[in-house]
Amino acid sequence: MGGSDKLLFIEMLKEHQGIINSICRIYYRDEEDFKDARQDVILQLWKSLPTFRSESKMSTWIYKVTLNTILAKISKEKKMPLSESLSDAYPYYNQAGNFEPDVDLQQLLYLIHKMEEIDKAIMILHLEGYSHKEIAGTLKLTATNISTRISRIKIRLKETFKNI
Repeated sequence: MGGSDKLLFIEMLKEHQGIINSICRIYYRDEEDFKDARQDVILQLWKSLPTFRSESKMSTWIYKVTLNTILAKISKEKKMPLSESLSDAYPYYNQAGNFEPDVDLQQLLYLIHKMEEIDKAIMILHLEGYSHKEIAGTLKLTATNISTRISRIKIRLKETFKNI
């Protein structure tokens, strides 16, 4: 790729870094693991850029590549999540990199972090406002399956929040 492609890629990263950071932060709370995951995602985005066909929004494509990269990384690592208290949960940083002190948001993100990998991916996309059809296409599931999973996740989250 030429110099102009590199500049376009850098601009794309700047514009969509919130997507990448949010997904990496949900799956990796440790700062070093987060940085490694983010670097893996950026590398995969660079390698995959020639395959982007503009059939979907750039942000949707970035979500898909980022989630697939993270899920593949987790599968490869075969890490088991650590059990920890909510007070030990990571501080959540918003897309601009500023500390987000909202306790409810921290609790929600902590609970999402504890979910199975596919449920995490579904909830991240759902919270970002993607339709069931878009989520299904990104994760290679049916829209009905996505709808069912989201309903079940919401029920579990409500029950968990009642008990906190």
